[in-house]
Amino acid sequence: MSDRYEDSLLYRIRHSAAHVMAQAVLEFYPDTKYTIGPPVENGFYYDFEFSQPVVAEDLEKIEKRMRQIVAGQHKFEKKVISADEARQVFKDQPYKLELIDGLEKGGLDEYGNPLKEKPEISIYQHDKFTDLCRGPHVDTTKQINPSAFKLMSIAGAYWRGDEKNKMLTRIYGTAWEKPDELKNYLQMLEEAKKRDHRKLGKELEIFFFDDEVGPGLPLWMPNGTIIADELENLAKEMEANAGYQRVRTPNLTKEDLFLRSGHLPYYAESMYPPMELEGVKYYVKPMNCPMHHKIFGARPRSYRELPIRLAEYGTCYRYEKSGELFGLMRVRSMQMNDAHIYCSEEQFESEFMGVVGLYKKYFELFGIEKYVMRLSLHGKAGLGKKYVDNERLWIKTEDMVRRAMTNGNVPFVEVEDEAAFYGPKIDVQIWSAIGREFTLATNQVDFAVPERFDLKFVNKDGQEEIPLCIHRAPLSTHERMIGFLIEHYAGAFPVWLAPEQVRVIPITDGQNDYAAQLAAQLREAGVRVSADLGAERMNAKIRGAQLFKVPYMLVIGPNEAAAGVVSLRMRDGFQLNNMPVAEFMARVQEKISTRSSQL
Repeated sequence: MSDRYEDSLLYRIRHSAAHVMAQAVLEFYPDTKYTIGPPVENGFYYDFEFSQPVVAEDLEKIEKRMRQIVAGQHKFEKKVISADEARQVFKDQPYKLELIDGLEKGGLDEYGNPLKEKPEISIYQHDKFTDLCRGPHVDTTKQINPSAFKLMSIAGAYWRGDEKNKMLTRIYGTAWEKPDELKNYLQMLEEAKKRDHRKLGKELEIFFFDDEVGPGLPLWMPNGTIIADELENLAKEMEANAGYQRVRTPNLTKEDLFLRSGHLPYYAESMYPPMELEGVKYYVKPMNCPMHHKIFGARPRSYRELPIRLAEYGTCYRYEKSGELFGLMRVRSMQMNDAHIYCSEEQFESEFMGVVGLYKKYFELFGIEKYVMRLSLHGKAGLGKKYVDNERLWIKTEDMVRRAMTNGNVPFVEVEDEAAFYGPKIDVQIWSAIGREFTLATNQVDFAVPERFDLKFVNKDGQEEIPLCIHRAPLSTHERMIGFLIEHYAGAFPVWLAPEQVRVIPITDGQNDYAAQLAAQLREAGVRVSADLGAERMNAKIRGAQLFKVPYMLVIGPNEAAAGVVSLRMRDGFQLNNMPVAEFMARVQEKISTRSSQL
C-alpha cells in the first residue's frame, strides 16, 4: 500500500474541503471567478477573483457555512466529459476555460506545466457545486470532520504563480482527520509564531533587511556574523577532516562561463541581468560550480589525485521573485556551504555516501531527529528543455544514487521531475524541534557539465577519462541554516553558537572592577563575554540578559568579589552560588570545545 501523501485519506479530505470552501464562497459572492483549490502540506487553499474586497473577518461566516454543507453528507460524484461539454459547464468562468484549453490542446496541468500524457477531462460535483477536477476526493462530505478543519488566512497570489498575471485572492485552510490533530497543529503554529526567525532575528539583533539596500539582501549584525562564523568554522573543521581543500572565487564572471556550463539556458530567469563593460557581458554568480570546474581543469590531473574535493563558502546571488522572498529562507544574496567532489565512477558510491555521512553528523550535533532524504529524478517530458538531453545517463546515474543509498541502509523516497538540470540529487527535508519542516541540504550528481569544461584525468591505464562531479551543500546557506536554527532553538542557542556566551552582572558599582577583570579573563580564554556596568538594578540587568537569551549570567555581589567567586545563573533559571572562577571557566570552555547542546 502506498504511503504517499497524494494517496492518503488526509489528502482527499483536504481536497474535498477546498471544494466545500469554494461552494460556500460562491454562495456568499455569486459573481466570483474561481480557479484552482489543491491540497497542500498541512491543509488546502483556493484562489478566487472577487469583485469586492474579502477580508479575514469574512472567514468566520464562510467556515460556518462549510460546516452546514458538510453536515448534508453530500456525495462527491465524478463525471468524465468532453472539452466542449466542459466549456458549456464553465462558460462563465474564464480561468476554468483556460484550463480546459490547456488540457485539450497541450496536456497542461493547472500551472501550465506539461503532463506526461494527455489527460481525461473530468468534473466533480457535490451538493450544488461543480468543479473541473481530476480528484481524488472522499466519498461524501460526511468524511470531513466538522470539528477538524479551520480557515486560516487570506493572501494575494498571482494566477499560475506568474507575476505577469492577475493578482487573485487566496484563502488558506487546514483540515485533519481528528479534532485533536487540528488542536495540536494550531498549538504548533502558535509556538512557531513565537519562534519566527524574522521576529527573533530582529529582537536578538542577528539580521535585518533595509529598503535602500534591497529586498532579499540581508544585513548581518555582529550577533548574526558570530553565528555565521561559528557555522563556517564548523564546516571548515569537518571538511578538513574529510579531506576537502578550500578555494576562493570571484563574485563576477563573463557570460561565456555560464553559457558553457549550461546555466544560462536552464537558469536565466533566476539570474540577475548582465552588466556590459567594454562590449563584454558580466554576471554576478548564482552558483560556484563553474569556477570550481575551472580550478579542477587548471592543470592535468591523475587518478592518483582523485577524489579531489574543493570547498568554498562562496557568496551567490539569485533573482528570486518578490512574492517568494521570505526572511532568511528565501533570499537573493546567500553564502553557500558549497563543495564539488571530482571522482571516478568507482569512487562515486563512497564519496556520495561520505556526504550523506556529513549530513548525519550535523543532524546529531544540532539535535535534528526527524529528516527525510528525497531522491529527485528527472522527467522525460523535460529532456532538452528542463534537463540535459541524455536519457541513458539519467537512468544510469539515478541507479547509481539509488544503489548507493540502498547499500548504505539510508532510507529515502523518490520524487519525479525535481532533479537538477545536469543530474539526479538527494534533497534533505528536516523538521525543527516543534515539527516545522524545512528544505535544507542537497547532494547532486553532475554527469553533464564536466564534459562541457573538458575536465579529464588520466586513469590507471594511461587513458583520459571524464570525472563525475558531486555538488553538495550539507549546511545549505548561512541564511537558510541560521533561519532554521533560530526557530529550532527559539533563539536560545547552545553555548558554542550563542553570540554572547556569558554576561557578568555586578549588583552595585562597587563590584564593577571585579566584573571587568572577570570579563577580561574570560575573553582571553576565548569566551564571548560582556560586563554590564550600567546603572540599572540587578534584576533589570538579569532581564536584559534573558531577553538576549545569554546562556550564562555571572552575578557578583560584595561577598563574591571578596571571595573571588561567582554566582552562576543559567538561562533556564538554574543557579549555582559561590562557584570558583576556575570551575566556571572549565565548564564554559568544555561546552564550547565539545559543541555541547547542554547548558
